[in-house]
Amino acid sequence: MSDTLLLVLDLAGIAVFAATGALVAVRKELDVFGVIVLALITGLGGGVLRDVLIGAVPPAALDDWRYLVVPTATAVAVFAFHPTFGRMERQILVLDAVGLALFCVTGAVKADEAGLSVLAAAALGMLSAIGGGMMRDVAAGRVPVIFGGELYATPAFAGALMAAFVHHLGLNEWWYSLAFVVCLGWRLLALKRGWTAPLPPGSAHA
Repeated sequence: MSDTLLLVLDLAGIAVFAATGALVAVRKELDVFGVIVLALITGLGGGVLRDVLIGAVPPAALDDWRYLVVPTATAVAVFAFHPTFGRMERQILVLDAVGLALFCVTGAVKADEAGLSVLAAAALGMLSAIGGGMMRDVAAGRVPVIFGGELYATPAFAGALMAAFVHHLGLNEWWYSLAFVVCLGWRLLALKRGWTAPLPPGSAHA
């Protein structure tokens, strides 16, 4: 995958996740600083974790000004036009799924480039995709989405595993689109049909 394409996909995913973080902050009635901080956490958290774990320090989020400007600008836009964003719940969920698919692919590719095994690269790709959302939910005092039964981490791992294989085998970069579609399609189908991960027998939501 070319560096330019990787950067574009990374920034697109960051913008999408930052929007979801900013929207959560607005609904929690945080001030503009809180909105920006939660957007930064959501947009950059997973990537920073991945970079630290593979030894790519300082992380790209701290070494390239674009990684800070994109989520900050997104947060300001959501803060200024939050009534409009608030009415776009369904669209935000779709965008979040797009961000999940983008990050699982770019995260797996970066991890494989660092010399990790395919399985380890897939795990870090998944972490890139879900890490920021987990931090967002903890910071906002919510149970992280991935622990509530929603099919979120599983599609991310499937997409990341496929992307890691594609990169490891040196296939044409257009094959990454298949990994993206697998993650995105699975997540959107889960949202539409109400699919959930198995819960303990006898639990309230089982």
